[in-house]
Amino acid sequence: MIPTFVGISLILFLILNLAPGRPGTQGGADLAQSARGETTQESYRIFREQFHLDDPVLFNTRFALTRDEVLGDVKTAAVANASSSDRIAAQERLEDLGEYGVKHLIAGLDDPDVRVRDAAAYFLRITAVRPLVEPFEPNPSEELRQKNRVIDRENAELRELRYAFDAPEATKREVRAAWKRWFSRTSERFEYGFGERAGILFFDTRFAHYWGNLLRLDFGVSLVSREPVVRTLVSKLKYSLTLSVGSLLLAYLIAIPLGVFSAVRRGTRADRIVTTGLFMLYSLPSFFVATLLLYGFSLGANFPPFRLFPTGGWHSAYHAELTTLDRIGDVAWHVMLPLACMTYGSLAALSRYMRAGLLDVLQADFIRTARAKGLSERMVIGKHALRNGLLPIVTLLAGLLPAVLGGSVIVEVIFGIPGMGQWVVEAINQRDYNVILAVQLFSTVLVLFGLLLTDLGYALVDPRIRYD
Repeated sequence: MIPTFVGISLILFLILNLAPGRPGTQGGADLAQSARGETTQESYRIFREQFHLDDPVLFNTRFALTRDEVLGDVKTAAVANASSSDRIAAQERLEDLGEYGVKHLIAGLDDPDVRVRDAAAYFLRITAVRPLVEPFEPNPSEELRQKNRVIDRENAELRELRYAFDAPEATKREVRAAWKRWFSRTSERFEYGFGERAGILFFDTRFAHYWGNLLRLDFGVSLVSREPVVRTLVSKLKYSLTLSVGSLLLAYLIAIPLGVFSAVRRGTRADRIVTTGLFMLYSLPSFFVATLLLYGFSLGANFPPFRLFPTGGWHSAYHAELTTLDRIGDVAWHVMLPLACMTYGSLAALSRYMRAGLLDVLQADFIRTARAKGLSERMVIGKHALRNGLLPIVTLLAGLLPAVLGGSVIVEVIFGIPGMGQWVVEAINQRDYNVILAVQLFSTVLVLFGLLLTDLGYALVDPRIRYD
């Protein structure tokens, strides 16, 4: 289970981080637009820095960038006759360089082209700023606070080293000289030895930060709400797991008797009626059934006798005033329709697997022996055949557990239940990487847990299966 989890987490990480687009992007802007919208640009830079979205995905080789490579992007971002897409791409690469581009941008301050000098000074204000240490630490030590105060003061000073592109040349020279004086005091910070380069190559990456957090069971904070992902995930679980586990239990409790009934009555009219009805239910999409249930059996139904259930939500407005038992009953009243909507689709497959498994067992020699001994049909089916016939549907448990959780998205949206379904949809639309990774890894755990339950279930229903 552990290597499987590691492999799946790597695949999920690569899919999300190598997909096109940039989370939190401002829609792209050229250098002049960025200079005019400095507040928005600075917020965007801080956003990407805080979530390590400015780091390379797997390997960081930025320490090996040459002066020509960096200044080539500076020239592309500064030249007006370059295409808009090229300017934006060059600007994004420069903004993500961080400290690895500082010494090359300092060299760009002496470039013969005035546009390159101006652009180099502009990007220095972005790349030279140092990130805070553990900015989301809830209880920082006094030493950490002091370190971040020093970084804050230096960053504030660097942000003041700026000028407008149309400023007098004397003003520009003064700012460029200030940048050179600052670099002369801090140049050692931007020189890397062999050990430092090796550390940067493997550990100053998105994947390293991601796994560092994962080993601490820390999924970070949401890129959108800025709230801890784990805390939000736990708050959503009570809704989604109630629906998922509840519908799974109902599906098994209903499908097993139906499968046994169909196997015992094989080929009869009753068998054909049950089979036809289940497959008709299976063919109906969940959003259609959910709408029909709301229209026919909720408080908004046209016929008063059928107004049995609420139209949505998790509990009533007066829920806090009820006793504990009444609260449970109130929640159960609200989830009846969603549970029905999430259960019916699994009945056809589960009952057919149960039917097929039991039919195979009923033709076995030990069943004929039991009948020959004079045991009643109820005893033959219930005691000897049923446990062995359960093996096929026990196998399905591994896939149904996470599938039911994923299938609750539509149901939660239609019935207005604030579970993981709506949360995931919003995270995908807003490219909230931390939330998507957390939910998908939770689904992975459910799959692995389902496989474990399947193995344990084999040993439970079939005494011949043992694990040493």
